[in-house]
Amino acid sequence: MTTYDTDVLVVGAGPTGLALALDLARRGARSLVVERADGLFPGSRGKGLQPRTQEVFDDLGVLDAVRAAGGRYPVGMIWQDGERKGEHHMFDAAEATEAEPYQEPLMLPQWRTQRILFDRLTELGGTMEFGRELVAVAQDADGVTASFAAGAPVRARYAVAADGGRSTVRRALGIGMTGEPGTAMDPTPMLVADVRITGLDRDNWHVFPPVGAEGFMAICPLAGTDDFQVTAQFSEGTDVELSLDGIRKVVATRSHLSPEDVTEVRWASDFRPRAAMADRFREGRVLLAGDAAHVHSPAGGQGLNTSVQDAYNLGWKLGAVLSGAADPSLLDSYEEERLPNAAQMLGLSTQVHRGEVRRGAATRQLGLGYRGCSLAVETRQGLPEDALRAGDRAPDGVRGGVRLFDAFRGPHWTLLAVGTDTGLPDLAGAPTVRIPAYEAYGTGVFLVRPDGYVGWAGETARGLAEYASLVGLA
Repeated sequence: MTTYDTDVLVVGAGPTGLALALDLARRGARSLVVERADGLFPGSRGKGLQPRTQEVFDDLGVLDAVRAAGGRYPVGMIWQDGERKGEHHMFDAAEATEAEPYQEPLMLPQWRTQRILFDRLTELGGTMEFGRELVAVAQDADGVTASFAAGAPVRARYAVAADGGRSTVRRALGIGMTGEPGTAMDPTPMLVADVRITGLDRDNWHVFPPVGAEGFMAICPLAGTDDFQVTAQFSEGTDVELSLDGIRKVVATRSHLSPEDVTEVRWASDFRPRAAMADRFREGRVLLAGDAAHVHSPAGGQGLNTSVQDAYNLGWKLGAVLSGAADPSLLDSYEEERLPNAAQMLGLSTQVHRGEVRRGAATRQLGLGYRGCSLAVETRQGLPEDALRAGDRAPDGVRGGVRLFDAFRGPHWTLLAVGTDTGLPDLAGAPTVRIPAYEAYGTGVFLVRPDGYVGWAGETARGLAEYASLVGLA
């Protein structure tokens, strides 16, 4: 018999890989996260957590830590010639509702998000190895074998490439990515750096519009830290300097600050905004997630959030297959559901980058869903246009003394009866919850997936058993 080192090899310890490993750990599935660097990513690159991601983090048990460590996005302050000239609001405001309790993006530097996920993974007994650079991956009918620049190979039942936009795994599999090689949606180079700076308040996001040949610059206080993030745009062909002196020069040239006001550079990187997506998200027993599958402009804050949704979608499916509850064909639904969503968010990021749309309801990701996909089975007829349907996000709310997000929280499915006393089957791994009629749902029977979407909906439970068998509940 084949000896496996782990059930799932997760390549990459960014937010995607850590969220996936965390989800697998709470399901009792063995995973190993390998990271070629010697530690977690040290910078703030992805700092916006959208409302839908906050719901995911609620379920994964890290939202309290995230909210304690992060904060609200400050109002932008536009500067010109050393004077404040007006305010800039990053996104359209929205009020929280019973069904959608989180409406405002949170700011949390990526390094801190990863640390919180890492700590939770460690608490659940997850395993990570740093300094493990993958050099080759091979697979057969039974599993995947990964080889590394140093150390023993790893044998796993499945592998997930969460190793970024220049994914070694994706390239080893020969999966193409539209936008490669090196194609930028915007040829102008960008600087992003975490710095310590004096002379600016921490109540505002400080925006310095372009002057002459110089591009824009923004200096944002990073919530929960003493750092600021500097973002600056350069003309095409510029070599971006990442040293303390280089960043001091940029700040002094484009603002009223002096070079000495920048006292320390804690992390810095240069990049060109890209928009690219893998041709497919799966090759046999290897699946792609996060930036390995889709690369976004940072505008709009969609990249990290879409990546976490990938992990959240994949975790419960891998768990069901590994436990033997579901047929391996369940994994086919991962690409079916996630590729169209990633494409939609990629288009949105590009539009925000170009200034064609504002950040608003779409960027909050609460409206994303899987209607029309094979795991979204709607059996009711004659529904109103705005009715909740199978494939939609399952709303929160309190009815009959039950808060729905509390009932959904955990790695299980939930069988929800709303405003009906119709008989319900006993489904292994799916607690039954009955509540009075609730306008966010209407009435009926709803089987809510572990990732918080309605999988099946009906007026009664007729036909539910067949669906339950498909997803490993019967």
